[in-house]
Amino acid sequence: MSIKPLVILPDPILRQVSKPVERIDDQLRTFTADMLETMYDAPGIGLAAIQVGEPLRILVIDLSKEDEEKAPQVFINPEIVASSDERSAYEEGCLSIPDYYAEVERPASVRVTYLDREGKAHEIAAEGLLATCLQHEIDHLNGVLFIDHISKLKRDMVIKRFKKLAKDRPPSKLAI
Repeated sequence: MSIKPLVILPDPILRQVSKPVERIDDQLRTFTADMLETMYDAPGIGLAAIQVGEPLRILVIDLSKEDEEKAPQVFINPEIVASSDERSAYEEGCLSIPDYYAEVERPASVRVTYLDREGKAHEIAAEGLLATCLQHEIDHLNGVLFIDHISKLKRDMVIKRFKKLAKDRPPSKLAI
């Protein structure tokens, strides 16, 4: 397993729509293990493959607390199939937009279909933080960032700040 470099705003890779995974094999399982290791190292609670430069519809999540046993979840080709009319707001952050947080309102609960690391199909009903995290990470797979859910003024300020910081950083190389 290895820690992958994170793609940081304003890298245009983050705006790409990720492609469905067509084959689940050992190479893909190793990649998901690398994603989890990268997420834990960051540290974060969710990570989409595009955030490490791979435009594939894969995300990993672990909502366990520091003093709890790790509970990693891998979602391959996740799709939101239903969402509630009820809304909830959480303060969100993103490993690709370090040290910036904003309150985002999203559906309070969602139903998501996905494949696991063995290729078995599942459907999960999620609410609370898990629902928010799934929506945040699935947004990444569609080229959407959490700052797209805040006011244009705040979003423009964040993008301007990260563009300024990016001048000192080389752009990512897209891995396919």
